[in-house]
Amino acid sequence: MNDLHAARLTLQAGGSDARTEMERAIEISQSPACAHVFTRTMFDEARRDAAKANPESRLAGLAFTSKDLFDIAGQPTSAGSVVLSHAPAAKADAVAVARLRAAGGVLTGRTNMSEFAFSGVGVNPHHGTPANVSDSATPRIPGGSSSGAAISVASGAAFIGLGSDTGGSIRIPAALNGVVGFKNTARLVPADGALPLSTTLDTVCAMTRSVRDAITAHEILSARRVRAGTAPLAAYRMAIVKNVFFDGIEPAVATAFERALKTLRATGTRIEEIELPELADLPSINATGGFSAAESHAWHRLLLERSGAGYDPRVAQRILRGAAMKAHEYIDLINARRAWIARVETALAPFDAVLSPTVPITAPSIASVAPGAERDDEFFRVNALLLRNPSIVNMLDGCAISLPCHTAGELPVGLMLWHAALHDDAVLALALQAERALQNQ
Repeated sequence: MNDLHAARLTLQAGGSDARTEMERAIEISQSPACAHVFTRTMFDEARRDAAKANPESRLAGLAFTSKDLFDIAGQPTSAGSVVLSHAPAAKADAVAVARLRAAGGVLTGRTNMSEFAFSGVGVNPHHGTPANVSDSATPRIPGGSSSGAAISVASGAAFIGLGSDTGGSIRIPAALNGVVGFKNTARLVPADGALPLSTTLDTVCAMTRSVRDAITAHEILSARRVRAGTAPLAAYRMAIVKNVFFDGIEPAVATAFERALKTLRATGTRIEEIELPELADLPSINATGGFSAAESHAWHRLLLERSGAGYDPRVAQRILRGAAMKAHEYIDLINARRAWIARVETALAPFDAVLSPTVPITAPSIASVAPGAERDDEFFRVNALLLRNPSIVNMLDGCAISLPCHTAGELPVGLMLWHAALHDDAVLALALQAERALQNQ
């Protein structure tokens, strides 16, 4: 499947045009592969926008989708829920949507998500759950919360799936669907016009089909240029943190990860195993509920009082945990996180990036975690496993990218390269090199 860069070159060479490419995107969007992917489509508008697109623009009239978390002028923003379906229409596009449009991207619709972005699984009881494209025999979870965004990219319906990442909501679905998901340092992209989950941890970012497309998307969203060097992998020093990240790992994930390490080491990459004892402090730091529970409750408390029966019970349960946090506990959490970040940044300073499995499992079946009290235990077990590895990077205020590292015939597995805040360009440069090596393994 072509990435955005290849499609743009085809357009500029006269091998196709934006209208033809848009019809192809719309056809896929309406196919069974995209069942439950969209909460609202904008195909007529997309056709008009593609017809007047400038092929020399960065996105050249090609399709992107927007998670149902972002404001789109003239539409309500419902965040995958039904309790906001009659909310007032947004007066303007979210900054991220506006920037993608200004760069020549054509928006085809709002994508489905875990209600209010509060799950890494991607199940939605209101709009249905989009199935992972990797397995036609068994409907598998898409990962969340940016579930529809991931399927739109993996199916070929869009070149960029705009989403958000609070504890892994870009990288989890990227890993489970075999696409690229880049979580930038949060402060680099404005969250204006995005409905919040946690104002401390939320990151506006995207999924794409390649690392070079991830760089393009990030440059547009952040309004800055990435300085991705061209040094070979042998010039880099990377770490593997053996504690926590590999707990409960499935054999399929372990096999794909070890094969990826072997491939990278064959290029001369220096990879060292390290301990990061600071990770053991996270349960006590978050013992009172963490940022997502406290900050989401602050936003939802009045809405829950009015319309609580309309919420996904699993989401409401997690939000309500925030009601118990006291003001001094929240301030203690802020201070503890700041001190923890400083310790971890010191430990990682000698390395260019850290390698880990994005998530320790492959995508389980939708049936095993579908809405229903009898499946709640399994849902929360899977959710905790999916969030565990990527959420560490959010707590660090860091940056990370998930790359596919499986081979043909295997369920998708993600390799995560990550580091502390503002190491984005180095992580992206490494990812470019790693992607090339892994595609040849």
